Amino acid sequence: MLDTVLWHAHHGGVDLFTLADAYASDRGAPLAARMRPRTIEEVVGQSRLLGPGRLLRRVIEADLLTSAIFYGPPGTGKTSLAYVIARTTRAHFEPVNAVTTGVAEIRRLIEKARDRRRFHGVRTILFVDEIHRLNRAQQDVLLPHVEDGTVVLIGATTGNPFHDVTPTLVSRSRVFALEPLSTDEVMVILRRALADPRGLGEERVDASDDTLAYVARVSNGDARTALNVLELAWAATAPDATGHRRITAAAAEEAGRRTLLYDREGDAHYDMISAFVKSMRGSDPDAAVYWLARMLEAGEDPRYIARRMVVHAAEDVGLADPRALLVAVAAAQAVELVGLPEARIPMTEAAVYIAVAPKSNATVRAIDSAAADVAREEARPVPLPLRDTSVPGVRSLGHGEGYLYPHDHPGGFVVQPYVPENVKDRIYYEPTESGYEADVSRRLREWWSGIKRYR
Repeated sequence: MLDTVLWHAHHGGVDLFTLADAYASDRGAPLAARMRPRTIEEVVGQSRLLGPGRLLRRVIEADLLTSAIFYGPPGTGKTSLAYVIARTTRAHFEPVNAVTTGVAEIRRLIEKARDRRRFHGVRTILFVDEIHRLNRAQQDVLLPHVEDGTVVLIGATTGNPFHDVTPTLVSRSRVFALEPLSTDEVMVILRRALADPRGLGEERVDASDDTLAYVARVSNGDARTALNVLELAWAATAPDATGHRRITAAAAEEAGRRTLLYDREGDAHYDMISAFVKSMRGSDPDAAVYWLARMLEAGEDPRYIARRMVVHAAEDVGLADPRALLVAVAAAQAVELVGLPEARIPMTEAAVYIAVAPKSNATVRAIDSAAADVAREEARPVPLPLRDTSVPGVRSLGHGEGYLYPHDHPGGFVVQPYVPENVKDRIYYEPTESGYEADVSRRLREWWSGIKRYR
């Protein structure tokens, strides 16, 4: 049956609903395809979006869904939601995959949708799987027809739509973010696959909770991966004399090797480096080391991580402990000198040092505040006392006149203006009382007493 349905699907003669049924009834189809949910009630997880009374659930049940983008990691249920919508909607449901479609195909589907609406009063829901794979020209073809209601667009994407889908198309769609499933939720799906006749329910097979928990953990919240591991472990488990198969933890471990979801140009890249930086900023060395290990294990470029540590040693620690920048730079040099795996040790040392160091972002605030004045205020000339005197003859122009050499004064300090008159009262750098910066704060207050008001 499946071969026949796939042939018709390729030639445009079958909908997603029929295709889902064909997969579900074909024993040769992958377990993950056979176990796709048929109703909202069968969808596991995503309670924030699909729980009772939630917006997405209400509009699906009322068949009032407007253009939407389902966004989330693999195996979180984006395409499964499309199958559910295909079963519940009275609209014509037209699925395409962005990898295999082109502008001509999109135009043909839109023309059919226009005729369907004009002559039969039937809406068309156009489901574009992996919509981030459409180039800008292909996405632009869709835009006017989404705007005028010729099609209701549902896009599914693992890429952040705010990066990978044109802003005009995103602005006309509601973005629904799906999250990775919890271990308990994946275990619900695995147990269902063992019991349901669509899955392994007729195969006389079982597995312990510990085995299922292992499969759920290595899937990292990806239901498709979990079902693939379960199916492979089942296939590799020989039946006993009675024909019964018990999937052991060893069989599951052999079938499922943990794969860390990571894309150097995708969300995981930016989200993990963000978590790493925020852990250092938040003074949690354990969290910082955990995210460092996650990134290194997933194959992140260690030089990129080292560069971020150099930046954040200056940005988050600053003069509260100036040695943090030295440690970070040393770690970056170690990455170049020895490489992985040994470089992970100085990298860990730097991450821990930055995390436990006292914190100050006073230097960041200083340069930001000064840059704002540079952009906003009149750019007056350098005052004459501060101008360069190294070129012969410039002293006759007044360069350096009135300049007081600090080393000629007690303590190497003397009060004199160092900026143009229009910004002479500005204070950009306001040190905190954290770590070494407390000493800096004390000195500045002593030097500029009566001239500048430091906190």
